[in-house]
Amino acid sequence: MSNFLLQRVEDIKQELSNSSDMGSRIFKKDGQTLALLFLKSIINQELLSSAVYFPLQTFEKKFTIENINETILKCADVQEIQESEIINEILNGKVIILADFDEKVLSLDLYQVPVRLPSEPPTSPVLQGPREGFVEDYQTNMTLLRRRIKSPDLVFKTIEIGSLSQTKVTICYIKGIARQDIVEKVKDKLKRIKIDGILDSYYVLSFLEERPNSLFKQIGNSEKPDIVSAKMLEGKVAIIVDNSPIVLTVPFIFIEDLQSSNDYYTNHHYSSFVRIIRVVGLLIAIIASGFYISLQLYHYNIIPLNFLITIADTTQGLPFTPFLEILFIFLLFQILYEVSLRLPSYLGLATSVVGALILGDTGVKAGLISPPAVIIVALSKIALYTIPEQSSQITVLQFLFIIIGGSLGLAGIIAGMVYIVNYLNTIDSYGTPYLAPYSPRIPRDLNDAVFASSPSQQKYRPKTFKTQDEVRK
Repeated sequence: MSNFLLQRVEDIKQELSNSSDMGSRIFKKDGQTLALLFLKSIINQELLSSAVYFPLQTFEKKFTIENINETILKCADVQEIQESEIINEILNGKVIILADFDEKVLSLDLYQVPVRLPSEPPTSPVLQGPREGFVEDYQTNMTLLRRRIKSPDLVFKTIEIGSLSQTKVTICYIKGIARQDIVEKVKDKLKRIKIDGILDSYYVLSFLEERPNSLFKQIGNSEKPDIVSAKMLEGKVAIIVDNSPIVLTVPFIFIEDLQSSNDYYTNHHYSSFVRIIRVVGLLIAIIASGFYISLQLYHYNIIPLNFLITIADTTQGLPFTPFLEILFIFLLFQILYEVSLRLPSYLGLATSVVGALILGDTGVKAGLISPPAVIIVALSKIALYTIPEQSSQITVLQFLFIIIGGSLGLAGIIAGMVYIVNYLNTIDSYGTPYLAPYSPRIPRDLNDAVFASSPSQQKYRPKTFKTQDEVRK
């Protein structure tokens, strides 16, 4: 082997810190030498043997870079690269071929890592409809979208982000439907990310938000390819991040989280009814606890007499004020929730159920808390999951409205709701009003807002997103 080629191989190994998964193979034939470099942990070694080793060993003529590329190798993706690209290509699962008779460098794509099979995601179960979910491999996720939208206008653009992780982030959209200015804005925001590593799509999320410090969700997300495909058909842009099963979508409007994939696989009258229930559940989740405190402290005269007597009987002798009582129960439920998340599944369920029952029942019998307060807080916590995608934001709002209800009464709660609605009106997600199609009112889009209509009645794409092609059918 020529000393020059040997030195090149050693330099590359040294640049990769002589990692234990660094592999190399040397071929000598008729005075010619080839060197293969790769990372054993992220390539398909069986394919390396059958498509590279065997053809090289059995080739009977002299090697040239041209016949290696065009005749010998049985790989689908072989390309010539620059010397400066070698390290990056190896880290991306490529096999590098160096020769002592030519300065050209070949790169073979044999990338393979363990991939979870698409299965129904735990966050979006359906009674009817597709049960596939995204996985942690971005190429598999692209395939799941391509299966659903077999169009040459479906575009994927991949860039790398992260100086150390070099994570592949793919922008997906349908050309001719998605607005090009949104596509360019997303590309620009992604290219301006300067960070050492991207480990999940939520690392990217904060860089895409128009108001990163806002409490409210501004970027859509889903684990289901049918949902993301439907959103792209409405003119949205999707962002796939390698190593994450969560796909992001923009623009995002609040009404999206009132909708569920089940709504589109069942009778649209039932879907409308369920969405109304979700709106009611949202209001109960946010203000029920604060409303109860305000009635007890400031407006007990509007409570029905029989219920007032019940409250008076159950709260007599309690060591806490109504405000501290509700706050204590709220924190107790939140602690149980956090514990159930972090324990193994078979322990978490038992802990949350037994903890809530035993602590609640024992607290009432011990005279620390009252049954009405436990019921109100439990109701608000259950109602929280009518819109699980907004659970983190609603939890913070619950706490804020407990404080407002305990300090300012009903006037404070009404003022707080007015302030929140007014604030949401000011949010603009990539040129789309956050509360559309109700504020501003867009009559054409109301057929798939709180009230659902059947697909046969949806002739146009949502006007809210100002798509290039508005006609669906």
